Amino acid sequence: MSTYMAKAKELEKEWYIIDAADKPLGRVAAVAATILRGKHKPTYTPHSDCGDFVIIINSDKAVLTGNKAEQKMWYRHTGYVGGLKAVKYADLMANRSEKAMELAVWGMLPHNTLGRSALTRCHIYKDAEHKHSAQKPILWDREIK
Repeated sequence: MSTYMAKAKELEKEWYIIDAADKPLGRVAAVAATILRGKHKPTYTPHSDCGDFVIIINSDKAVLTGNKAEQKMWYRHTGYVGGLKAVKYADLMANRSEKAMELAVWGMLPHNTLGRSALTRCHIYKDAEHKHSAQKPILWDREIK
């Protein structure tokens, strides 16, 4: 018996909605990364793009556990000398919660072409409204602790 290798063109891509309200940011990001990679399917192939689309709603209602809101920082650099910028996650969640969720999901994906293409299938919204109702997304009903 030979090993089954999924081809990206043969797979059907589904759309899933994850509600992040009152759930830890990292747990939601881990579930989203699993769906984006396709690890929830029995036809998962590591070298192939077999993941699904993910819509994350209510990203501003996601919670940070422990002291992460005050101690965790997001660093970026402008490209100029002395251009290092640092933002606390409390401020980032208050002003740009979609960016905080995107950074968390990106950190859990592989940092190569598969991960970059998977991140393009992730759509994050601050509130419960999204514009993907035509794709008939399925609510992710498995528990996120």
